[in-house]
Amino acid sequence: MRVFNFSAGPAMLPLEVLERVRDELIDWRSSGASVMEISHRSKAFIGVAQQAEADLRELLGVPPSFKVLFLQGGATGQFSAVPMNLAVEGATVDYVNTGSWSKKALLEAQRYCTVNVAADGAASGYNDIPPVAGWKRSLNAAYLHYTPNETIGGVEFHFVPDVDEVPLVADMSSTLLSRPIDVTRFGVIYAGAQKNIGPSGITVVIVRDDLLGRARPGTPMVFDYKAMADEGSMLNTPPTFGWYVAGLVLQWLMERGGLKAMAETNRAKAQRLYAAIDQSGFYRNPVAKECRSWMNVPFTLARPELDKQFLAEAHQAGLTALEGHRSVGGMRASLYNAMPLAGVNALVEFMQEFERKNG
Repeated sequence: MRVFNFSAGPAMLPLEVLERVRDELIDWRSSGASVMEISHRSKAFIGVAQQAEADLRELLGVPPSFKVLFLQGGATGQFSAVPMNLAVEGATVDYVNTGSWSKKALLEAQRYCTVNVAADGAASGYNDIPPVAGWKRSLNAAYLHYTPNETIGGVEFHFVPDVDEVPLVADMSSTLLSRPIDVTRFGVIYAGAQKNIGPSGITVVIVRDDLLGRARPGTPMVFDYKAMADEGSMLNTPPTFGWYVAGLVLQWLMERGGLKAMAETNRAKAQRLYAAIDQSGFYRNPVAKECRSWMNVPFTLARPELDKQFLAEAHQAGLTALEGHRSVGGMRASLYNAMPLAGVNALVEFMQEFERKNG
């Protein structure tokens, strides 16, 4: 029996996509072989790769002045790739620290650059975004990096920072494809696939053309944006299965009205869950209301000793992966694209019944 999987990643995939993968797994396009066994340089697979890029460009409105790359190494690999591609040795770079993932990114960047922490959410316990007016940006920063959505803490930017001419770099692992964005506001966007794009193992990088060819000496070729762009993301063997499934997810999104329609659904899901939490005296979300995440909703119980019981009963009810991250505890419901509104409604009904019996 399929469950409602609230995992933060690897996350729930659309059932229609999984069913198609199942049907094509052994004999892909009457080839007599699985897509996992097809050469990445074959005409058939190159067609898959090109269609995936075309669909991603259409969904996001990516202009021709940007390259779209399908890479390996996850978002964590990009924590290193960004400074290696955009900043010469000894350069200063700006980072906004709003939680666990932005902190990991800036710590990795310190291996390559002088990092200026332009803003830090520590004063709020990383439950808020520091006011932009108070950001202390460098005069000569090579770029400014931020994390639009903190998967662990559930803090999300509902605006794009204005950085003038400085390249803006965003780790959109948990938000890309959840709503429309203006790609032209950014220099680099990167995202691990395992939230809204596909299975783990592939990373989407969207980079503005004028930022190519800047990799510092010693940058591994698989992390060099220009080297990978020149080879169509196939300088080495790519994660073909993940690329194929991501392509199916992109088609699934287009069939459902694209990112505008997805944004309406995602907003409704988040509002439904937050309303249930706010109307309850039993549950609490710690994040400032103006920066609550659509994608990841952490919450705590008034009686923490009931956490294990809550999780066990939720699992029995077909509501899985609701454990909060080990660094913060409590609960967390991730509401990525593949999570239907029916799943959120089922969670809310369970929460209300659990509160009635234990509140």
